[in-house]
Amino acid sequence: MSTGPNLSSRHRRTLERIFEHPVPPNIHWRDVISLFEALGATVTQRRGSRVSVSLGGSMQTFHEPHPQRVTNKGAVAAVRIFLETEGIRP
Repeated sequence: MSTGPNLSSRHRRTLERIFEHPVPPNIHWRDVISLFEALGATVTQRRGSRVSVSLGGSMQTFHEPHPQRVTNKGAVAAVRIFLETEGIRP
């Protein structure tokens, strides 16, 4: 799937970082959420630090990182798998 013309350069850079090898451990969570929204996802804050993301035909719940608000490698890998499920790649 094409990532679409609606992505800003910042969104494209976030998407590229999510797919880097090795997995980067320090992507800002707000950048991930912004990317989801730019891709047309519905992002819903759930109980505690959980965030549900609905994109295309898939829904995934992620744990919002805290207190630093940057992702770890496991979170980035989960986001990557979720995006790949919807055919989204850089």
